[in-house]
Amino acid sequence: MQPTRSLSALPLPVRRALRKLGRDVAAARKRRRITMKLMAERVMTTRQTISRLEQGDAAVSMGIYATVLFVLGMTERLVDLVDARHDPFVLDLDEERLPQRVRTRSVRGKP
Repeated sequence: MQPTRSLSALPLPVRRALRKLGRDVAAARKRRRITMKLMAERVMTTRQTISRLEQGDAAVSMGIYATVLFVLGMTERLVDLVDARHDPFVLDLDEERLPQRVRTRSVRGKP
């Protein structure tokens, strides 16, 4: 299969992250004593796809990654992947929206 332009144009940090993710998945699979063949059966894909995932191939679908995480018992990691609570951009925006000063409201007739 020939890589598409979008895959060949992946930024270096993305390629590195995918390779690390693949290595981490392979290590987690091995720690659980799950063979590639058994993982492929559980994910309902081929052993070659599992091999490509573990090598960090960007063409492997997100659905395959998600199912592999499910098989490994790590689905909760996927749930929080882009959660706003862990997004520094959102936290910075919240901080920018803080008022410059805080005033107490006076009740009518009282200073």
